[in-house]
Amino acid sequence: MENEPFEEEYIFKKLKEFKSKDLSYSSGRILGSMCSEPHPLSKKVYMDFLDSNLGDHGLFEGTKAIEYEVINIIASFLSLDNPYGKVVTGGTEANIMAMRSARNLYKEINKIKNQFIKPFEVIIPKSAHFSFKKASDMLGFKLVEIDLDDEYKMDIEYVKENINKNTIAIVGVAGTTELGMIDPIEELSQISIDKNIYFHVDAAFGGFSIPFLNDIGYNLPNFDFSNDGVSSITIDPHKMGLTAIPAGCIIYRKKDYLDLISVDSPYLTSKKQSTIVGTRSGAASAATWAMLKYMGKKGYRELANSCMINTNFLADALFKEGFNLVTKPQLNIVGFNHPKIEIDDLIKAIEYKSWKVSTTTYPKAVRIVIMPHIKHTHIMEFIKDLKEVKKEFINTN
Repeated sequence: MENEPFEEEYIFKKLKEFKSKDLSYSSGRILGSMCSEPHPLSKKVYMDFLDSNLGDHGLFEGTKAIEYEVINIIASFLSLDNPYGKVVTGGTEANIMAMRSARNLYKEINKIKNQFIKPFEVIIPKSAHFSFKKASDMLGFKLVEIDLDDEYKMDIEYVKENINKNTIAIVGVAGTTELGMIDPIEELSQISIDKNIYFHVDAAFGGFSIPFLNDIGYNLPNFDFSNDGVSSITIDPHKMGLTAIPAGCIIYRKKDYLDLISVDSPYLTSKKQSTIVGTRSGAASAATWAMLKYMGKKGYRELANSCMINTNFLADALFKEGFNLVTKPQLNIVGFNHPKIEIDDLIKAIEYKSWKVSTTTYPKAVRIVIMPHIKHTHIMEFIKDLKEVKKEFINTN
């Protein structure tokens, strides 16, 4: 059947119908997402740079300069003066790039030409993002998943026990996807130095919160490049950075780590490419630059603090209502359950009241991410509905 052309009016009408089926961040009902409503400035700038292609950056020297500034500004939050990196599609691409750098570095050091000659291994916590499973599948290495301690952080002793001659990298997380916990990065950094192993920190979520919270006295663990063993860091501006989706960053300590994954692109103005994607929109770089300039450190401090105030308010309210907190929140994520309500039943009842939450797997619990689009009034409405849910279950049973 031939696809007949339609008038713009019809197209926009149909698109509006599709859009009406999406949940909106502004409703406050999206409680389980690490993304948020992008700032209006970010959206506008993103649209202005849709035609720029950083995969062929010789044609877009201005946008290339923007990306360079973005990497340098973000690296300054992470205690690194001379960074190397790229603005990419998100944490998944950044983590895959880091693992590719680690594998290629190991091959170079050990003079390995055939990548399948050894069963390469990467040590990750059980709380690591699923992107490392994608990286494992794509790059042909084995994941060694490390148990978590009582605070749901990577257990250092198990890390030490699992390092061997085939270990090409260790991964720590600063702001785990399920509970927002921060792994013992300082200790992992020292292990990496002692064993001469590539060490990557996935701070896709925590990277835009921890530095600013520490600026105002939260005293969260040190996770950045001030730890000499840290080789690279993933950080996502499209989470707490308020940048339009998609926008992630990979920051490297050394240029060599980026060069190790570069391939020739002779027919383009950029003769080398290191990112996973080839054609790469400069819109994410421009939108991120705009937000970094607009918010500044002061703005991000206020934003992170506001989210933590709401997080702690929710945690206190849940405790008073007899719910169990999985752990005291380190960042703006709350995991909870109830001793007398099956978790699947609890989630189903919450979603019946039109709240969209998510579930943790270890342990199984309701997961709430208090992003900037979640206001105090939304939390009050959620607590009110949760009280009703609890009453229904307790009275029924």
